[in-house]
Amino acid sequence: MAAKPGERKLQILQTVAHMLEQPKGEKITTAALAARLELSEAALYRHFASKAQMFEGLIEFIEQTVFGLINKITQEEKSGVKQLEAIVAMLLNFALKNRGMTRVLIGDALVNEDERLQQRINQLLDRIEATLKQSLRMAATQGEMGEAVDVGAHANLLVCYVIGRWTQYAKSGFTREPMEQWPAQMAILLHK
Repeated sequence: MAAKPGERKLQILQTVAHMLEQPKGEKITTAALAARLELSEAALYRHFASKAQMFEGLIEFIEQTVFGLINKITQEEKSGVKQLEAIVAMLLNFALKNRGMTRVLIGDALVNEDERLQQRINQLLDRIEATLKQSLRMAATQGEMGEAVDVGAHANLLVCYVIGRWTQYAKSGFTREPMEQWPAQMAILLHK
């Protein structure tokens, strides 16, 4: 029985993500992907017009998941500082649970691919930074941080921290877990 088109697309994306989880981080080729799926390359192109479209599918998954969780956090958590802690922890845990996606987020998997893919990741990171700024403003107005806090600089620092932890995780062959030393580092980042 043949898989439905939507199911096959999902299977292709899951296989790409799985291939990206390999610590050696070899370049994903359509030939290697087709072989892994036991399909012809032509069959892949019936579902995705290009490899770039496959990566766009992964980025869409990342965006939907991350911003779905961020929205849930900001709706449920009324404390600005607790929002910051929860959002950063979620981003670190996302990498832990989605190793292949981590390589997409840090741009590793996008080297030599269409530059619009890296631009899309940059936009995703900008959106995360904007969300962190809102939580920082909220924390300042709630008296949880000094009113003189530079929300732009602080939000950027938090994003850089997350990217650094993601990068360390991927470059270590997924052995240096992103949540390593989390409580102590968060206290430093939020001046607790």
